[in-house]
Formats: sequence, structure tokens, C-alpha cells
Amino acid sequence: MAKENSQKIKLLKLMELLRQETDEQHPMAATVVCQKLNDMEVACDRRTLTRDIQALNDYGYEVMTTMISHEKAYYVEDRSFSVPELKILIDAVQAASFVTEKKTAELIEKIANLGGSHSAEILQSNMVCFNTRKHRNESIYYNVNYLEDAIEQKKKVIFYYFDLNENGEKVYRNGHHHYVVEPIALVFNEDNYYMVCYSARHDNTAYYRIDRMDAVEVIDEDICEKAIELRSSIDCFTEQAFKMYGGQPVDITIQFSDKLIGVVYDKFGEDTKMVRINENNCVASVKVQISPTFWGWLFQFGKQMTVLSPEGVINEYKQRLRELTDTEE
Repeated sequence: MAKENSQKIKLLKLMELLRQETDEQHPMAATVVCQKLNDMEVACDRRTLTRDIQALNDYGYEVMTTMISHEKAYYVEDRSFSVPELKILIDAVQAASFVTEKKTAELIEKIANLGGSHSAEILQSNMVCFNTRKHRNESIYYNVNYLEDAIEQKKKVIFYYFDLNENGEKVYRNGHHHYVVEPIALVFNEDNYYMVCYSARHDNTAYYRIDRMDAVEVIDEDICEKAIELRSSIDCFTEQAFKMYGGQPVDITIQFSDKLIGVVYDKFGEDTKMVRINENNCVASVKVQISPTFWGWLFQFGKQMTVLSPEGVINEYKQRLRELTDTEE
């Protein structure tokens, strides 16, 4: 039995070594494999190595054989992630503001190592740091863990919510009283991570930035049926471009310069239907939540974008324009 266990450990160590240190461009000679295993106090020679490689292949692990000069060499070609895929994951971590600098470094190292040591070296040497607005709240990872548990168990959560003042200090909302809500989902939007939740008390949904939540706990109270039903329509929330800032969802028609076609696609999705009305302008119908964030987004384009319908939104649009252009005497 001890001999059988020793052989299993040997095969595990061998596969771990090949996965971590070899690929198609970096096969490992048999003598080097034996030496590295012996350094790990795993007895191996070239004769037994051949049998071990065959055993791995028999178990379904694809270990490739090639030649280096006149010596056999081995490598593992198939990996869960390619280098371009790992690069995308690393860039996503870099870009996410809610991931702190400390956690960013840890995650990048873990992701890079998924491709093996040679790929990790390439990925980390070609890395460019492009987000200098990282948040400092390390407790976000504990918050995510608690919130995921609550969502899985269909339980309510309790927490405090804060803003930052001009000195970067926490200022708690709601008079430093806690919030009790029914979590629906965690979503990523506009460079931040949010919890979507339902409030039975107010019969509406709300959104809280996870990095602004403090002392999160799961409480032993089941969420209501309405909250469970809302989970099935979470895609409707995430498809609404301005969902994080309240306001009533409305279907509107906008007219915009064809120079803003890419902007509209970026904001509302590439399946947005557009119609060209003249040489320089297009129209599109989109769903938004009418809120200060929506108006801020619209006004940045000046005369290049305007609202065509509905009438109520047009009237509010004109009123806000008047407020912006009014000057005090």
C-alpha cells in the first residue's frame, strides 16, 4: 500500500512539474525531469520515467514527447487558458478600481501562473499599469464572500454604508444606522462593483457599492418571494445603461451625429437599432433611467445629441437647458 501511494504521489509531482515548467516551446529533457524530481525527494530515473509518462497518458493526461538533440523530452501542451486569455484577465484586474493595489498584485501573480512559469514571465514582463485610481477598502473581499453566501442561502444581509469626506474619512449614511436588505445579485458597472437588492419596506430595488459597505453580515431571515422573482429578471437591470443611479426606466428616442454612433453602441450595446435620417445624423430608441447621471451623459455631447421623444422627457430636457443657461444678475 505504501508503495502504491508513493507511486501516486510521484505521478502527481511529475504532472505538476510538467504543467508548471513546460510547454511546446519549452520541452524538458528526460535527465532534467529526473533531476528535478530527485531534488523534490521523489525517486526517478530515465527508465522509470518512460513508464510514468505512459501511465499519465493512459490516465488521460496528454503528455507530449519530442527530442532535444538525441534525448527524449516532454511537455504539456493543452492548458485551461492561452496567453492572450490570461492577458485579458490580467488587464481586467488592472482596470478594476474596486480591486485594491495589494490584491491586484496577488491576483495578477496567480493568473499569470495559470499559464506555467514561462508564460508567467512573459505576461508579467509585458504588464502595463494603467489604473492609478485603486480603492483602499480591503474588506471588499470579505463583503463579496458574505453577500455571495446570502444570495446562495436566500438570506437577508445587514450592513453600514458610508461615503468619504474631503479628508478621505468615512461618513456613515442613515445616521450611522444599519441597512437591512434582500440581496438579489452582484453586478459590475462603470468601473465599480455593486450589490443589487430589494427592499420590502419601500417595495423597490436599490444598488450599493460593495467597497462602501461596512460590517456586512448575513442574518438568519429569509428573503421574500418578490426578491426571489426579481433574480430571474436581473438581466433587465444590467441592460439598462444608467441603472446605478435610480430614476424611472423610460423608452426614449435620441437623434445624434453619426460621429457618435460608436458612443451609442458602447453605451447601449451593439444590437441597438439605428436609422440614418440624413447625411450626418441617425436616430435610435433606447431604454434609460431618467436621472442626473443620464442628463450628465447627454449634455456632454452638446448639439450633437438631442431627445426626440417622449414629450415629458423633452420638456424636462428643455427645462434643464434653461437652468444651465440662466445667469444670475
